[in-house]
Amino acid sequence: MDTESAWKKYDEAALAELERVCAGYVDFISRNKTERECAASALALAKEAGYVSLEQAFQEKRTLRPGDRVFAHAHGKAVILVQLGTRPLQEGMNILGAHIDSPRLDLKQNPLFEADGQVRLDTHYYGGIKHYQWVALPLALHGVVAKKDGSVVNVVVGEDPADPVFCVTDLLIHLASAQMDKKAREVVAGEDLDLLVGGRPLVIEADERADAGASAWESAEGGAAGDAPSADKEPAKAFVLSLLKERYGIEEADFLSAELEVVPAGPARELGFDRSMVLGYGQDDRVCAYTSLLAQLAVEAPERTSVCVLVDKEEIGSVGATGMASRFFENAIATVMELAGESGELALRRALSASAMLSSDVSAGFDPAYASVFERKNAAFLGHGLVFNKYTGARGKSGSNDASAEYMAAIRHVMDEAGVAFQTAELGRVDAGGGGTIAYLPAQYGMNVIDSGVAVLSMHAPWEVTNKADIYEAYKGYVAFLRFAGFYGYFTS
Repeated sequence: MDTESAWKKYDEAALAELERVCAGYVDFISRNKTERECAASALALAKEAGYVSLEQAFQEKRTLRPGDRVFAHAHGKAVILVQLGTRPLQEGMNILGAHIDSPRLDLKQNPLFEADGQVRLDTHYYGGIKHYQWVALPLALHGVVAKKDGSVVNVVVGEDPADPVFCVTDLLIHLASAQMDKKAREVVAGEDLDLLVGGRPLVIEADERADAGASAWESAEGGAAGDAPSADKEPAKAFVLSLLKERYGIEEADFLSAELEVVPAGPARELGFDRSMVLGYGQDDRVCAYTSLLAQLAVEAPERTSVCVLVDKEEIGSVGATGMASRFFENAIATVMELAGESGELALRRALSASAMLSSDVSAGFDPAYASVFERKNAAFLGHGLVFNKYTGARGKSGSNDASAEYMAAIRHVMDEAGVAFQTAELGRVDAGGGGTIAYLPAQYGMNVIDSGVAVLSMHAPWEVTNKADIYEAYKGYVAFLRFAGFYGYFTS
Protein backbone atom coordinates (compact mmCIF):
# COMPACT_ATOMS: atom_id res chain seq x y z
CA MET A 1 0.00 0.00 0.00
CA ASP A 2 1.58 3.23 -1.16
CA THR A 3 1.85 6.33 1.02
CA GLU A 4 2.45 9.86 -0.15
CA SER A 5 4.57 12.75 1.03
CA ALA A 6 3.21 14.42 4.15
CA TRP A 7 4.41 17.77 2.78
CA LYS A 8 1.47 17.83 0.35
CA LYS A 9 -1.13 18.30 3.08
CA TYR A 10 0.39 21.23 5.00
CA ASP A 11 -1.11 24.69 5.02
CA GLU A 12 0.79 27.77 6.16
CA ALA A 13 -0.13 27.25 9.81
CA ALA A 14 1.07 23.65 9.75
CA LEU A 15 4.31 24.64 8.02
CA ALA A 16 4.95 27.27 10.69
CA GLU A 17 4.36 24.71 13.45
CA LEU A 18 6.60 22.21 11.66
CA GLU A 19 9.44 24.73 11.52
CA ARG A 20 8.97 25.58 15.20
CA VAL A 21 9.24 21.95 16.24
CA CYS A 22 12.22 21.29 13.98
CA ALA A 23 14.09 24.43 15.04
CA GLY A 24 13.83 23.29 18.65
CA TYR A 25 14.98 19.84 17.63
CA VAL A 26 18.04 21.10 15.74
CA ASP A 27 19.03 23.18 18.74
CA PHE A 28 18.51 20.23 21.10
CA ILE A 29 20.73 17.76 19.23
CA SER A 30 23.35 20.45 18.60
CA ARG A 31 23.69 21.13 22.33
CA ASN A 32 23.16 17.59 23.63
CA LYS A 33 25.52 14.97 22.23
CA THR A 34 25.74 12.59 25.20
CA GLU A 35 23.19 10.77 27.31
CA ARG A 36 24.12 12.93 30.31
CA GLU A 37 23.53 16.14 28.36
CA CYS A 38 20.21 14.88 26.98
CA ALA A 39 19.02 13.83 30.42
CA ALA A 40 20.00 17.16 31.98
CA SER A 41 18.21 19.15 29.25
CA ALA A 42 15.11 16.94 29.50
CA LEU A 43 14.96 17.49 33.26
CA ALA A 44 15.40 21.24 32.86
CA LEU A 45 12.50 21.40 30.40
CA ALA A 46 10.38 19.20 32.65
CA LYS A 47 10.97 21.42 35.67
CA GLU A 48 9.96 24.45 33.61
CA ALA A 49 6.74 22.60 32.79
CA GLY A 50 5.94 21.98 36.45
CA TYR A 51 7.40 18.51 37.01
CA VAL A 52 8.71 17.86 40.53
CA SER A 53 11.08 15.25 41.91
CA LEU A 54 9.48 11.86 42.58
CA GLU A 55 12.13 11.16 45.18
CA GLN A 56 11.31 14.38 47.00
CA ALA A 57 7.61 13.57 46.86
CA PHE A 58 8.35 10.14 48.33
CA GLN A 59 10.48 11.57 51.12
CA GLU A 60 7.70 14.01 51.98
CA LYS A 61 5.06 11.25 51.73
CA ARG A 62 3.14 13.49 49.36
CA THR A 63 -0.11 12.16 47.90
CA LEU A 64 -0.15 12.21 44.10
CA ARG A 65 -3.39 13.15 42.40
CA PRO A 66 -4.61 13.44 38.77
CA GLY A 67 -2.71 16.15 36.97
CA ASP A 68 0.40 15.89 39.15
CA ARG A 69 3.68 15.74 37.27
CA VAL A 70 6.79 13.99 38.62
CA PHE A 71 10.21 13.04 37.31
CA ALA A 72 12.84 10.48 38.24
CA HIS A 73 16.37 9.95 36.93
CA ALA A 74 18.99 7.24 37.16
CA HIS A 75 22.58 8.37 37.61
CA GLY A 76 21.98 11.41 35.44
CA LYS A 77 21.71 9.25 32.30
CA ALA A 78 18.08 8.09 32.18
CA VAL A 79 14.86 9.98 32.84
CA ILE A 80 11.22 9.14 33.49
CA LEU A 81 8.44 11.75 33.36
CA VAL A 82 4.97 10.86 34.64
CA GLN A 83 1.75 12.89 34.48
CA LEU A 84 -1.04 11.27 36.43
CA GLY A 85 -4.33 10.77 34.63
CA THR A 86 -7.87 10.74 35.95
CA ARG A 87 -8.27 6.99 35.51
CA PRO A 88 -6.77 4.47 37.95
CA LEU A 89 -3.21 3.43 37.18
CA GLN A 90 -4.29 -0.20 37.22
CA GLU A 91 -6.19 0.50 34.00
CA GLY A 92 -2.82 1.14 32.39
CA MET A 93 -0.62 3.97 31.18
CA ASN A 94 0.27 5.37 27.79
CA ILE A 95 4.07 5.20 27.56
CA LEU A 96 6.60 6.65 25.14
CA GLY A 97 10.05 5.07 25.39
CA ALA A 98 13.17 6.24 23.55
CA HIS A 99 16.92 6.03 24.07
CA ILE A 100 19.34 8.94 24.39
CA ASP A 101 22.65 7.17 23.80
CA SER A 102 24.21 7.08 20.32
CA PRO A 103 27.17 5.35 18.64
CA ARG A 104 30.46 7.11 19.39
CA LEU A 105 34.04 6.63 20.58
CA ASP A 106 34.68 6.38 24.33
CA LEU A 107 38.05 7.10 25.92
CA LYS A 108 39.70 4.15 27.61
CA GLN A 109 40.55 4.50 31.29
CA ASN A 110 44.26 4.86 30.55
CA PRO A 111 44.00 6.75 27.27
CA LEU A 112 46.80 9.32 27.04
CA PHE A 113 50.05 8.47 25.27
CA GLU A 114 52.76 10.05 23.14
CA ALA A 115 54.17 8.44 20.00
CA ASP A 116 56.87 10.12 17.89
CA GLY A 117 55.99 13.58 19.15
CA GLN A 118 52.25 13.19 18.68
CA VAL A 119 49.84 12.96 21.62
CA ARG A 120 46.84 10.70 21.28
CA LEU A 121 43.92 9.40 23.31
CA ASP A 122 43.15 5.71 23.05
CA THR A 123 39.46 4.92 22.42
CA HIS A 124 37.01 2.04 22.55
CA TYR A 125 34.10 2.40 20.15
CA TYR A 126 30.56 2.27 21.55
CA GLY A 127 27.70 0.73 19.61
CA GLY A 128 27.60 -0.38 16.01
CA ILE A 129 29.82 1.82 13.83
CA LYS A 130 31.71 1.56 10.57
CA HIS A 131 35.23 2.31 11.80
CA TYR A 132 36.34 4.00 8.60
CA GLN A 133 33.61 6.66 8.89
CA TRP A 134 35.29 8.16 11.96
CA VAL A 135 38.64 9.10 10.40
CA ALA A 136 39.63 12.55 9.11
CA LEU A 137 36.65 14.29 10.73
CA PRO A 138 36.65 17.21 13.18
CA LEU A 139 35.73 15.63 16.50
CA ALA A 140 34.77 17.04 19.90
CA LEU A 141 35.18 15.74 23.43
CA HIS A 142 32.18 15.68 25.81
CA GLY A 143 31.78 14.20 29.26
CA VAL A 144 32.73 14.32 32.89
CA VAL A 145 35.78 13.70 35.04
CA ALA A 146 35.03 12.59 38.60
CA LYS A 147 37.80 13.42 41.07
CA LYS A 148 38.69 11.68 44.32
CA ASP A 149 37.53 14.68 46.35
CA GLY A 150 33.97 14.09 45.11
CA SER A 151 33.89 16.94 42.63
CA VAL A 152 32.84 16.34 39.03
CA VAL A 153 34.32 18.39 36.19
CA ASN A 154 32.24 18.88 33.04
CA VAL A 155 34.23 18.80 29.81
CA VAL A 156 33.12 20.07 26.40
CA VAL A 157 35.88 20.86 23.90
CA GLY A 158 35.40 21.35 20.17
CA GLU A 159 31.96 22.95 19.95
CA ASP A 160 32.74 26.65 20.47
CA PRO A 161 34.23 28.24 17.33
CA ALA A 162 37.18 29.34 19.48
CA ASP A 163 37.86 25.77 20.66
CA PRO A 164 40.37 23.39 19.14
CA VAL A 165 39.01 20.19 17.61
CA PHE A 166 40.49 16.70 17.37
CA CYS A 167 40.61 13.91 14.77
CA VAL A 168 41.42 10.30 14.04
CA THR A 169 44.04 10.26 11.29
CA ASP A 170 43.72 8.40 8.00
CA LEU A 171 46.32 6.90 5.68
CA LEU A 172 47.17 8.95 2.61
CA ILE A 173 45.92 7.49 -0.66
CA HIS A 174 49.49 7.47 -2.07
CA LEU A 175 50.51 4.74 0.40
CA ALA A 176 47.19 2.97 0.78
CA SER A 177 47.34 0.28 -1.90
CA ALA A 178 47.31 -2.56 0.64
CA GLN A 179 44.64 -0.84 2.71
CA MET A 180 42.37 -0.40 -0.31
CA ASP A 181 42.35 -4.16 -0.89
CA LYS A 182 40.92 -4.89 2.57
CA LYS A 183 37.30 -5.54 3.44
CA ALA A 184 35.43 -2.51 4.74
CA ARG A 185 35.38 -3.84 8.31
CA GLU A 186 39.19 -4.21 8.20
CA VAL A 187 40.19 -0.93 6.55
CA VAL A 188 40.48 0.77 9.93
CA ALA A 189 40.90 -1.42 13.01
CA GLY A 190 38.99 -0.52 16.15
CA GLU A 191 42.23 -0.41 18.11
CA ASP A 192 43.56 2.22 15.69
CA LEU A 193 40.80 4.78 16.36
CA ASP A 194 43.16 6.95 18.40
CA LEU A 195 42.32 10.61 18.82
CA LEU A 196 45.05 13.11 17.89
CA VAL A 197 45.10 15.80 20.59
CA GLY A 198 48.55 17.39 20.66
CA GLY A 199 51.91 17.83 18.99
CA ARG A 200 53.89 20.52 20.79
CA PRO A 201 56.58 19.74 23.37
CA LEU A 202 56.89 21.42 26.73
CA VAL A 203 60.13 23.41 26.47
CA ILE A 204 59.87 26.16 29.07
CA GLU A 205 59.85 26.09 32.87
CA ALA A 206 56.86 26.88 35.05
CA ASP A 207 58.25 30.20 36.30
CA GLU A 208 58.97 31.39 32.75
CA ARG A 209 55.43 30.48 31.72
CA ALA A 210 54.02 32.43 34.61
CA ASP A 211 56.02 35.48 33.51
CA ALA A 212 54.72 35.12 29.95
CA GLY A 213 51.21 35.72 31.27
CA ALA A 214 49.21 34.16 28.41
CA SER A 215 47.38 30.85 28.40
CA ALA A 216 48.51 28.24 25.92
CA TRP A 217 44.87 27.15 25.67
CA GLU A 218 44.00 30.48 24.14
CA SER A 219 47.21 31.18 22.23
CA ALA A 220 49.92 29.03 20.70
CA GLU A 221 52.40 31.75 21.64
CA GLY A 222 52.07 31.25 25.40
CA GLY A 223 52.53 28.42 27.86
CA ALA A 224 50.26 26.77 30.38
CA ALA A 225 50.09 28.10 33.89
CA GLY A 226 50.61 25.93 36.97
CA ASP A 227 52.83 22.97 37.75
CA ALA A 228 53.88 20.91 34.74
CA PRO A 229 54.81 17.24 34.67
CA SER A 230 58.33 16.18 33.69
CA ALA A 231 59.05 16.79 30.04
CA ASP A 232 62.17 14.61 29.79
CA LYS A 233 60.64 11.52 28.15
CA GLU A 234 57.30 12.63 26.76
CA PRO A 235 57.45 16.41 26.30
CA ALA A 236 54.34 16.71 24.12
CA LYS A 237 52.26 14.63 26.52
CA ALA A 238 53.60 16.74 29.38
CA PHE A 239 52.43 19.89 27.63
CA VAL A 240 48.92 18.49 27.05
CA LEU A 241 48.70 17.46 30.71
CA SER A 242 49.74 20.93 31.80
CA LEU A 243 46.92 22.38 29.70
CA LEU A 244 44.40 19.99 31.24
CA LYS A 245 45.64 20.95 34.70
CA GLU A 246 45.25 24.63 33.89
CA ARG A 247 41.85 24.40 32.25
CA TYR A 248 40.16 21.69 34.32
CA GLY A 249 42.33 21.05 37.36
CA ILE A 250 42.72 17.38 36.45
CA GLU A 251 45.70 15.02 36.53
CA GLU A 252 46.43 12.03 34.31
CA ALA A 253 45.21 9.65 37.03
CA ASP A 254 41.78 11.34 36.88
CA PHE A 255 41.15 9.63 33.54
CA LEU A 256 40.57 6.49 35.63
CA SER A 257 37.27 7.93 36.84
CA ALA A 258 36.22 9.81 33.72
CA GLU A 259 33.45 9.29 31.18
CA LEU A 260 34.63 11.14 28.09
CA GLU A 261 32.96 10.63 24.73
CA VAL A 262 34.29 11.50 21.28
CA VAL A 263 31.57 12.85 18.99
CA PRO A 264 31.44 14.81 15.72
CA ALA A 265 32.16 18.49 16.27
CA GLY A 266 29.72 21.18 15.24
CA PRO A 267 25.99 21.83 15.19
CA ALA A 268 23.25 20.05 13.30
CA ARG A 269 22.26 21.82 10.09
CA GLU A 270 19.34 22.12 7.71
CA LEU A 271 19.96 19.98 4.63
CA GLY A 272 18.98 20.64 1.03
CA PHE A 273 18.27 23.70 -1.08
CA ASP A 274 14.70 23.49 0.22
CA ARG A 275 15.85 23.07 3.85
CA SER A 276 13.50 20.08 4.11
CA MET A 277 15.90 17.82 6.02
CA VAL A 278 18.22 17.80 9.02
CA LEU A 279 21.84 16.65 9.02
CA GLY A 280 23.19 15.98 12.48
CA TYR A 281 24.91 13.61 14.88
CA GLY A 282 22.98 11.23 17.15
CA GLN A 283 19.59 11.39 15.45
CA ASP A 284 19.35 7.70 16.32
CA ASP A 285 17.59 7.99 18.67
CA ARG A 286 17.42 11.61 19.78
CA VAL A 287 14.95 12.46 17.04
CA CYS A 288 12.45 10.17 18.79
CA ALA A 289 13.62 11.14 22.28
CA TYR A 290 13.07 14.85 21.62
CA THR A 291 9.67 14.44 19.99
CA SER A 292 8.58 12.07 22.78
CA LEU A 293 9.72 14.58 25.39
CA LEU A 294 7.95 17.42 23.59
CA ALA A 295 4.75 15.40 23.39
CA GLN A 296 4.86 14.51 27.08
CA LEU A 297 5.28 18.18 27.99
CA ALA A 298 2.50 19.26 25.63
CA VAL A 299 -0.22 16.91 26.90
CA GLU A 300 -2.36 18.21 29.74
CA ALA A 301 -4.97 16.49 31.91
CA PRO A 302 -4.82 13.04 30.26
CA GLU A 303 -7.36 10.38 31.19
CA ARG A 304 -4.73 7.64 31.20
CA THR A 305 -1.47 8.44 32.95
CA SER A 306 1.12 9.58 30.40
CA VAL A 307 4.74 8.49 30.74
CA CYS A 308 7.93 9.37 28.85
CA VAL A 309 10.94 7.11 29.39
CA LEU A 310 14.36 8.19 28.08
CA VAL A 311 16.97 5.51 28.68
CA ASP A 312 20.66 4.85 28.11
CA LYS A 313 22.67 1.90 26.74
CA GLU A 314 20.26 0.80 23.98
CA GLU A 315 23.11 0.72 21.49
CA ILE A 316 24.88 -1.97 23.52
CA GLY A 317 21.90 -4.07 24.57
CA SER A 318 19.97 -1.85 27.04
CA VAL A 319 22.15 -3.17 29.86
CA GLY A 320 23.37 -1.60 33.10
CA ALA A 321 21.71 0.54 35.74
CA THR A 322 20.57 3.15 33.20
CA GLY A 323 19.36 0.83 30.44
CA MET A 324 15.81 -0.37 29.85
CA ALA A 325 16.76 -3.81 31.17
CA SER A 326 17.32 -2.32 34.64
CA ARG A 327 14.58 -1.99 37.28
CA PHE A 328 14.67 1.81 37.05
CA PHE A 329 11.39 2.03 35.13
CA GLU A 330 9.60 -0.53 37.27
CA ASN A 331 10.80 1.03 40.54
CA ALA A 332 9.72 4.51 39.48
CA ILE A 333 6.22 3.35 38.54
CA ALA A 334 5.95 1.40 41.80
CA THR A 335 6.81 4.58 43.71
CA VAL A 336 4.24 6.61 41.75
CA MET A 337 1.56 4.02 42.49
CA GLU A 338 2.44 3.97 46.18
CA LEU A 339 2.01 7.74 46.40
CA ALA A 340 -1.18 7.60 44.32
CA GLY A 341 -2.80 5.16 46.74
CA GLU A 342 -2.53 2.09 44.50
CA SER A 343 0.29 0.29 46.24
CA GLY A 344 1.13 -3.39 46.14
CA GLU A 345 2.79 -5.91 43.86
CA LEU A 346 -0.44 -7.04 42.25
CA ALA A 347 -1.53 -3.48 41.50
CA LEU A 348 1.84 -2.76 39.88
CA ARG A 349 1.68 -5.89 37.72
CA ARG A 350 -1.86 -5.11 36.60
CA ALA A 351 -0.91 -1.52 35.73
CA LEU A 352 2.08 -2.60 33.66
CA SER A 353 0.24 -5.35 31.79
CA ALA A 354 -2.66 -3.00 30.99
CA SER A 355 -0.34 -0.31 29.58
CA ALA A 356 0.28 0.60 25.96
CA MET A 357 3.70 1.68 24.75
CA LEU A 358 5.35 3.13 21.69
CA SER A 359 8.97 2.07 21.58
CA SER A 360 10.06 5.31 19.94
CA ASP A 361 13.06 4.38 17.83
CA VAL A 362 14.21 5.25 14.36
CA SER A 363 13.69 3.19 11.23
CA ALA A 364 15.92 2.71 8.20
CA GLY A 365 14.92 5.18 5.51
CA PHE A 366 14.76 3.91 1.93
CA ASP A 367 17.91 5.04 0.13
CA PRO A 368 17.79 4.79 -3.69
CA ALA A 369 21.59 4.57 -3.72
CA TYR A 370 21.31 1.24 -1.88
CA ALA A 371 17.91 0.05 -3.08
CA SER A 372 18.97 -3.61 -3.30
CA VAL A 373 18.87 -4.10 0.50
CA PHE A 374 15.30 -2.79 0.80
CA GLU A 375 11.93 -4.26 -0.17
CA ARG A 376 10.03 -1.26 -1.49
CA LYS A 377 6.52 -2.33 -0.46
CA ASN A 378 7.68 -2.55 3.15
CA ALA A 379 10.19 0.28 3.33
CA ALA A 380 10.06 3.64 5.11
CA PHE A 381 10.31 6.69 2.85
CA LEU A 382 11.58 10.05 4.04
CA GLY A 383 8.85 12.65 4.25
CA HIS A 384 6.00 10.10 4.38
CA GLY A 385 5.41 10.37 8.11
CA LEU A 386 5.80 8.40 11.34
CA VAL A 387 7.01 4.82 10.82
CA PHE A 388 5.57 1.78 12.62
CA ASN A 389 7.54 -1.46 12.73
CA LYS A 390 5.23 -4.28 13.80
CA TYR A 391 8.39 -6.33 14.26
CA THR A 392 12.13 -5.82 13.92
CA GLY A 393 14.77 -8.47 14.64
CA ALA A 394 16.98 -10.35 12.22
CA ARG A 395 16.49 -13.32 9.90
CA GLY A 396 13.45 -15.14 11.36
CA LYS A 397 12.47 -12.08 13.49
CA SER A 398 15.09 -13.13 16.04
CA GLY A 399 15.18 -10.77 19.03
CA SER A 400 12.01 -8.99 17.97
CA ASN A 401 8.94 -7.77 19.76
CA ASP A 402 6.12 -8.65 17.36
CA ALA A 403 3.10 -6.45 18.12
CA SER A 404 -0.35 -8.01 17.96
CA ALA A 405 -2.82 -7.36 15.16
CA GLU A 406 -5.27 -5.91 17.69
CA TYR A 407 -2.73 -3.38 18.94
CA MET A 408 -1.80 -2.40 15.39
CA ALA A 409 -5.49 -1.82 14.68
CA ALA A 410 -5.77 0.42 17.73
CA ILE A 411 -2.72 2.40 16.62
CA ARG A 412 -4.19 2.85 13.15
CA HIS A 413 -7.36 4.19 14.74
CA VAL A 414 -5.45 6.68 16.91
CA MET A 415 -3.32 8.01 14.06
CA ASP A 416 -6.18 8.29 11.56
CA GLU A 417 -8.41 10.10 14.07
CA ALA A 418 -5.62 12.62 14.73
CA GLY A 419 -4.75 13.09 11.04
CA VAL A 420 -1.19 11.81 11.50
CA ALA A 421 0.68 10.74 8.37
CA PHE A 422 2.16 7.31 9.04
CA GLN A 423 3.64 4.34 7.23
CA THR A 424 4.73 0.80 8.10
CA ALA A 425 8.09 -0.77 7.37
CA GLU A 426 10.55 -3.56 7.99
CA LEU A 427 14.27 -3.11 8.58
CA GLY A 428 15.40 -3.97 5.06
CA ARG A 429 15.02 -7.15 3.03
CA VAL A 430 14.66 -10.50 4.77
CA ASP A 431 18.16 -11.88 5.47
CA ALA A 432 19.79 -8.57 4.52
CA GLY A 433 20.54 -7.83 8.17
CA GLY A 434 18.44 -6.69 11.07
CA GLY A 435 18.35 -4.93 14.40
CA GLY A 436 16.41 -4.45 17.59
CA THR A 437 15.11 -1.86 20.06
CA ILE A 438 14.00 -1.67 23.69
CA ALA A 439 10.52 -2.94 22.76
CA TYR A 440 10.95 -6.54 23.90
CA LEU A 441 11.87 -5.45 27.43
CA PRO A 442 8.64 -3.66 28.50
CA ALA A 443 6.71 -6.30 26.53
CA GLN A 444 7.87 -8.77 29.19
CA TYR A 445 5.32 -7.18 31.53
CA GLY A 446 2.57 -8.24 29.15
CA MET A 447 1.90 -4.71 27.88
CA ASN A 448 1.23 -3.92 24.25
CA VAL A 449 4.35 -2.47 22.60
CA ILE A 450 5.12 -1.46 19.03
CA ASP A 451 8.14 0.25 17.51
CA SER A 452 7.51 3.67 16.02
CA GLY A 453 9.80 6.45 14.92
CA VAL A 454 11.41 8.54 12.24
CA ALA A 455 13.07 7.24 9.07
CA VAL A 456 16.82 7.96 8.95
CA LEU A 457 19.40 7.89 6.17
CA SER A 458 23.03 7.04 7.00
CA MET A 459 21.97 5.55 10.33
CA HIS A 460 24.87 5.10 12.80
CA ALA A 461 27.16 7.27 10.67
CA PRO A 462 28.72 10.33 12.35
CA TRP A 463 26.19 12.50 10.49
CA GLU A 464 22.66 11.19 9.92
CA VAL A 465 19.76 12.53 7.83
CA THR A 466 16.08 12.98 8.73
CA ASN A 467 13.17 14.75 7.05
CA LYS A 468 11.41 17.62 8.84
CA ALA A 469 7.97 16.31 7.89
CA ASP A 470 8.70 13.02 9.65
CA ILE A 471 9.91 14.83 12.77
CA TYR A 472 6.71 16.86 12.86
CA GLU A 473 4.46 13.86 12.23
CA ALA A 474 6.26 11.92 14.97
CA TYR A 475 5.54 14.73 17.43
CA LYS A 476 1.87 14.82 16.37
CA GLY A 477 1.59 11.04 16.56
CA TYR A 478 3.12 10.88 20.02
CA VAL A 479 0.76 13.57 21.29
CA ALA A 480 -2.23 11.68 19.86
CA PHE A 481 -1.05 8.44 21.44
CA LEU A 482 -0.63 9.98 24.91
CA ARG A 483 -4.09 11.55 24.71
CA PHE A 484 -5.90 8.38 23.63
CA ALA A 485 -8.00 7.00 26.48
CA GLY A 486 -9.42 3.90 24.83
CA PHE A 487 -6.65 1.30 25.03
CA TYR A 488 -8.09 -0.36 28.14
CA GLY A 489 -11.39 -0.97 26.38
CA TYR A 490 -9.68 -2.31 23.27
CA PHE A 491 -8.10 -5.21 25.08
CA THR A 492 -10.46 -5.97 27.98
CA SER A 493 -13.89 -5.97 26.34
